[in-house]
Amino acid sequence: MRVGLFGGSFNPIHFGHLRSAEEVREALGLDLVYFIPAASPPHKPSGDLAPSEHRLAMVRLGTKGNRHFMASDVEIRRSGSSYSIDTIRYFLTTLRQPASLYLLMGADQFAELDTWKDPDELVRLTNIVVHTRFIQGESGPPRISVAALKRFGYTQEDDHYKHASGNTLSFVETTFFPISATEIRGKLQRNESIRYLMPADLVDYVLRHALY
Repeated sequence: MRVGLFGGSFNPIHFGHLRSAEEVREALGLDLVYFIPAASPPHKPSGDLAPSEHRLAMVRLGTKGNRHFMASDVEIRRSGSSYSIDTIRYFLTTLRQPASLYLLMGADQFAELDTWKDPDELVRLTNIVVHTRFIQGESGPPRISVAALKRFGYTQEDDHYKHASGNTLSFVETTFFPISATEIRGKLQRNESIRYLMPADLVDYVLRHALY
């Protein structure tokens, strides 16, 4: 089984998240993608973070109807900061084997991977998939320094990079949606419409609970 892990604050989840995950799933033939809202993201301020139970509920609403998408509360149930390495260890011990894990992240997150908790163990335990945005007039994966690849022990093989552990680093070009959670929160604070930036039942949920 090939399982994707897509973590984030999802504050709130929107069409950009959902479409990126769907395109990565299709490109790599993933059987499942778990959306994992963080209880306390270590790289983001928590000032405007909606309560975790609401973000989890929104992820469940956003992923319903897609049999390949699942919502996981593993990081919300775990106390303290939400570190990806702990989540990877959890799935490695609970999924039916054999299972291959694919950690999904954006190019900006990959650029900061060296600052994450236990990054060397992370790349040893899981495949990494960087979803990059397709922008008209641009092509190919983002530039990656040779030093960064050597830092984590990757060597290039065809259309991906391979780690000494056998795990891979892949770049999947996904459709660019000019939507961000920051923009959605800003529109709400300015009393502007957020319809068609996220699924309709999610819009209703946000407005009903007066989030943000």
